[in-house]
Amino acid sequence: MTDRALAVVRAGALTTVQDRGRPGHAHLGVPRSGALDGPAAALANRLAGNGPETAVLETTLDGCSLRPRSAVTVAVTGAPCPVSVDGRPVAWGAPVRVPAGALLDVGAAMCGVRAYVAVSGGIAVEPVLGSRSTDLLSGLGPAPLTDGAVLPLGAPLTHHARVDVAPQPAPPAELVLRVTLGPRDDWFTREALRAFTSRTYHVSPASNRIGLRTTGPALQRSRSGELASEGMVLGAVQVPPDGTPVVFLADHPTTGGYPVIAVAHPADLPSAAQARPGTPVRFVAVRRR
Repeated sequence: MTDRALAVVRAGALTTVQDRGRPGHAHLGVPRSGALDGPAAALANRLAGNGPETAVLETTLDGCSLRPRSAVTVAVTGAPCPVSVDGRPVAWGAPVRVPAGALLDVGAAMCGVRAYVAVSGGIAVEPVLGSRSTDLLSGLGPAPLTDGAVLPLGAPLTHHARVDVAPQPAPPAELVLRVTLGPRDDWFTREALRAFTSRTYHVSPASNRIGLRTTGPALQRSRSGELASEGMVLGAVQVPPDGTPVVFLADHPTTGGYPVIAVAHPADLPSAAQARPGTPVRFVAVRRR
């Protein structure tokens, strides 16, 4: 019987298993989680011949090295990076056949932050609440990869996509987030609201899967005191006491007590997953529907 498994030779700075997440459990205090750059993960799965719900690996900045125990088709998308099999360069953004026992190396991102590695059959770790995603905040799902770990693989479903290289958006040179003001924009001065939607912020090195933190003009409140904890949603732009906005991403807490000045458009969040520290950030207000 074929050994459908993947040995981790080099885990990288932070490589996790991700799929489309576990929505619908916020009332239990469980975030959605899932791939931060959903379109890149979905494309990797399509190229590898998987369904869109299949679990992939999400790497952070320096990639990972893997050794399949049986022949697999692999696709790497997201942040552009060098990819090689047994030291021989192969295509990024396209299906690649990796023989059993060969070393697949996904190198450091040349731009952007997160690469997605799809393997035919998918990463078949045990699901938790309907998802195989690693949730860094709650600790649900498999732990981040470590050197020497072995990941089970599912059975391949179909042939891989017949394309040479799939077009993908480049990581952002400037991150533009469309936001709808509220629900707590009335906690800030007019000057703060003007600064929020007209000044340039930058991605902070403290950003992670929980939230994209920024550096830039501090936003002054128009009222003192603290809010009672209230529900948080994906894309909520929370303003902690230091006054700099934090955009909540997939592993965000489900409740929070700092005021939410706005909510970012969901379609803009995949770009946030690829914005490196120092990337300029602009918040553009759009009307409530």
